[in-house]
Amino acid sequence: MPGEPVRRQVDGLGGGVGWRAVNGWAPPATVAVIGANGHGHWHRRVIAPLHADGRLRLVALVDVAPVRDEREAPVPPGVDVFTDHRAMLAATRPEVVVICTPPHTHLPIARDAVAAGADLLLEKPPVLSLAEHHELTDALAAAGRVAQVGFQALGSAALTALTDALAAGRLGTVTGIATVAAWQRPDAYYARSAWAGRRTLDGRPALDGALANPFAHAVTQCLAVAEALGGAPPWPVAIEVERYRVRPIEVEDTAVLRVRFRAGPPVLAAVTMASAQFVPGEVTVTGTTGQAVLEYPTDRLRLPGDAAPRNVPGRQGLLENLLAHRIDPAGAPLIAPLARTAPFTALLDALRSAPEARLLDGDLVDVVGDGDERVRHLRGVVEVLRRCAERGSLPSELGVPWAVPAYRADLTE
Repeated sequence: MPGEPVRRQVDGLGGGVGWRAVNGWAPPATVAVIGANGHGHWHRRVIAPLHADGRLRLVALVDVAPVRDEREAPVPPGVDVFTDHRAMLAATRPEVVVICTPPHTHLPIARDAVAAGADLLLEKPPVLSLAEHHELTDALAAAGRVAQVGFQALGSAALTALTDALAAGRLGTVTGIATVAAWQRPDAYYARSAWAGRRTLDGRPALDGALANPFAHAVTQCLAVAEALGGAPPWPVAIEVERYRVRPIEVEDTAVLRVRFRAGPPVLAAVTMASAQFVPGEVTVTGTTGQAVLEYPTDRLRLPGDAAPRNVPGRQGLLENLLAHRIDPAGAPLIAPLARTAPFTALLDALRSAPEARLLDGDLVDVVGDGDERVRHLRGVVEVLRRCAERGSLPSELGVPWAVPAYRADLTE
């Protein structure tokens, strides 16, 4: 009838019947969150206004612990709560599933969700090995589904402004890409779950180190710059890494990683979670005619000629992008499809064989506070990390007294 929205049925847009939006209308996708507590609260806060506005319909939350309600992420009326994701998938058949569980559980849960007909928003790191990456890729292809990975900083307009500047030649020939980030985490951070700070859990890789988890965004932003220079996701051919820790954990809280590619400049990531000084996360791109600095958590960017960093608003949400892609795949390509994250997973694969992180203690470390809030600061670590980033060097190459020779590995393409 005149004035009514037109609907066109489309195969493969959800767990059953999908509809392409015509004249601006489409029924909201049904969404479930697996891992609704912990970091899942962040996803629920993103989902809440979209649910309220009718842009999606939250149908289920899953967690092995009681799901907590909160003011910014309430459990809306009619939303079912489960403790088992398989029971949820059978009962609600969601079209989109957000997976925010420990990384070593991602693959089996993702397989179940894809088999039930859902597209995925999968938290980072998506999987912990290339074998798992290939297995998930095959499962998605067989089911005709897609996966967006939770590298939300890839949706930054500031990153796009940086890569546009590179394409315009404002930095000349790029000679180096580096990131520095310095945070601190209390003892409670490493007691938050059974897999926290662990290299393996129940015989499976956990890899909850600084490079794989908290600073995965820093590494991925650098890979995105390398991708912009080469026109395709850059495949690493070799790594050199030094890994350190200031507490009795199985992984690193401080690391310097250098990644080499077949072509283009190397990437150097210098990061710590044991710093008294806070550096949110800087990606520095150095060229023959200038330098740019992107503070990736805040979307602040300084390009050659800028007197100071400027805010670049306009970060695109990954869930909203996924919903748009389901309606118009060609017009709304995924920001962080699983394929784009393969180089990052290749780095994790290589790090699995690295030796145990060296323990730094004694006079090298200041201990502040007590109980769960106790923190450990590696003295002078930010100065060391900045020197590494500026020179493209590892701590051992700079003669840092506490440094040990790097672990080196070649990667196959």
